[in-house]
Amino acid sequence: MAKLITRTYGQALFELACENKKTKELYDEVRVIRQVLSDDNDLMRFMKHPGIIMEEKQKLIEDSLKGSISDELLGFLVILVQKERFEKADEILAYFEEQVNQLNGIGSAMVTSAMELTASQKDSIREKLLSTTGYKEMEIEYVTDASLIGGITVRVGDRVVDGSIKMRLNTLKKEMKKGA
Repeated sequence: MAKLITRTYGQALFELACENKKTKELYDEVRVIRQVLSDDNDLMRFMKHPGIIMEEKQKLIEDSLKGSISDELLGFLVILVQKERFEKADEILAYFEEQVNQLNGIGSAMVTSAMELTASQKDSIREKLLSTTGYKEMEIEYVTDASLIGGITVRVGDRVVDGSIKMRLNTLKKEMKKGA
């Protein structure tokens, strides 16, 4: 149900942006709004509080954002408040970002490694991802996780390639249990 809500509202914002030829403008605004939502815990507590009436939440959004963002995005955020979906705002806006990135041929990946990667290793990974995925550009988030022991895992969308030593050891362990 939550994914359906995210997709429905995110797709509606994407279609609005496309119709009004404002995908770039709304994309930039959405990135800022998502950062604000991430950084401001008090705002989210206020918006989630069941004792605060919808009109007060709506007024806060309108008063704090009017003139700072487009009318389209402001209206969209107000609708999320009115429909009691604001707690899903970050996920909805993330879905919108993904749709704009798809439209523009930009992929996103998460690369997890056991150790910090060098600049040349990152460049090599970027080139490999671009050549194998067909994207024109790639936004990559690099994460370090010592529990991998060695190697890397790469997540692009819902696809995961796990080349970590940890995964190989777990696979070997399972195979040995089957044979025992």
